Amino acid sequence: MKLFIREQVPLIFIYIGQLVVITAIYWLDGFHHLMISLYAALLSGFLFAGYLIFRYITNRSFYQRLEKPLDSMGDFRSENRHAPLEESLQQLLLSQFQHYQNELYNYKHKLDGHIQFINQWVHQMKTPLSVIHLMIQDEDDPRFDAIGDELDRLRKGLDMVLYTARLDTFERDFFVEKLSLETVVRSVVSSQKRLFIRKRIFPSYQFGEEYQIASDEKWLSFVLTQLITNAIRYTVHENRKIYFHSYRRGIKTVLEVRDEGVGIPESDLPRVFNPYFTGENGRNFQESTGMGLYLVKQICEKLGHYIEIESTVNKGTTIRILFG
Repeated sequence: MKLFIREQVPLIFIYIGQLVVITAIYWLDGFHHLMISLYAALLSGFLFAGYLIFRYITNRSFYQRLEKPLDSMGDFRSENRHAPLEESLQQLLLSQFQHYQNELYNYKHKLDGHIQFINQWVHQMKTPLSVIHLMIQDEDDPRFDAIGDELDRLRKGLDMVLYTARLDTFERDFFVEKLSLETVVRSVVSSQKRLFIRKRIFPSYQFGEEYQIASDEKWLSFVLTQLITNAIRYTVHENRKIYFHSYRRGIKTVLEVRDEGVGIPESDLPRVFNPYFTGENGRNFQESTGMGLYLVKQICEKLGHYIEIESTVNKGTTIRILFG
């Protein structure tokens, strides 16, 4: 109703103005019957009010739809179109909506093609990396050890690209099953043994009992790999440990990963899960990309897990994953 009144305000003022002008013309021409003039104005006013009422009733659903926000893109559709204005606007909106859907479909098609290209490219790059790794694994020359370390870094970088590309299509690429938490952790740690050995850092397990969790092993392994990589990267002193501790908190199973590294400044903690945020440590450690913890948070949310972080500068960082 308010929108209708605001739209008709100029017309109302024009109507009042033309009544005044016509009455003045008759008055200057010698017609001085005030009661007849008032009667004519009143009769004209009733006719004008009737026109406004008819117009509002005819277009009521149209104005109500304009005043109410849309809950979805298809809400503008109306089955009762009586006024030409409403019907024309409905056709215009439908035409725009169809163009929007076509553009969205084309964009989605390009995005799917891009993701498919990334997946194929990553798999193609992994093949020569695996071949090079097989070629140098039996060599004793320290130079080959350095090559192996760089191969691990390349492999992790490719995995990050692959999982980032697949994040938007996560629902099509995960399988939830019952997993032994200790088995998954030990398997991931074993796959990172070269990194542990190179940095002279040791894993320490504190699993009180066999906890079963519901998760996707592939995505969870990637999450743990990122946490372990960060923990080792920011542990600058040798002969330190990374602790893996599992326990119950109410109905939830908790996995705690704690390192003895440089820690994270308190001012950076609220933003460590933001994409591309490296913070103060990122300026000291050039390998930081700011994507590791972001991916960890996104994957945990999609898997239905909750993640917590605590850190003290020069004492270390603790990250907890809570499994429902």
